[in-house]
Amino acid sequence: MAEHILILYYSRQGSTAALAQQIAHGVAAHGRFEPRTRTVPHVAATIDRVAPPLPPDGAVYCTKADLEQCSALALGSPTRFGNMAAPMKHFLDNTVDLWLAGTLVGKPAAVFTSTGSLHGGQESTLVSMMLPLLHHGMVLVGLPYSEPGLNATTRGGTPYGASHVSGARGDPTLDPTERDLARALGHRLADVAAKLSPPR
Repeated sequence: MAEHILILYYSRQGSTAALAQQIAHGVAAHGRFEPRTRTVPHVAATIDRVAPPLPPDGAVYCTKADLEQCSALALGSPTRFGNMAAPMKHFLDNTVDLWLAGTLVGKPAAVFTSTGSLHGGQESTLVSMMLPLLHHGMVLVGLPYSEPGLNATTRGGTPYGASHVSGARGDPTLDPTERDLARALGHRLADVAAKLSPPR
């Protein structure tokens, strides 16, 4: 089985998915790992009746096996009031069995997000996603200031992780600096994973 890095995200629009795609490019450019992109399902808002079943087609949902088999994890979510979106939190809340088994201990992880405005809670959302990863014993990977884009960006991109500012209309198009920083995060995550695990 080929070694892979899991890129797991939630997005109702395309902004977080666009970041995931660029992180996947960075992982692939490293050369050792294959990127595996997965998402999580929406959370039903109904409480007085049974929610409809999940659609039979669309994005591939993440399984526990995806987490167990990955060499590293990139976790992404749009901002919801300065926090990760409920579907991602719901998914992570259901990984207690992996936590008890220590499945993710020692694996590197990175985070990414998108917001509608420049000060829409990017950094607090990135930190909120780091907390469960720390509880799982993962090794957090950020973006160092040796990446020139961190000092040049006028939109997204932080030392905590890759990010995108989509604007009021939710434009998923990354500017060149956001794109380059997302790729750099993917490459850096793969590099740390390679250093932490000898080739199979």
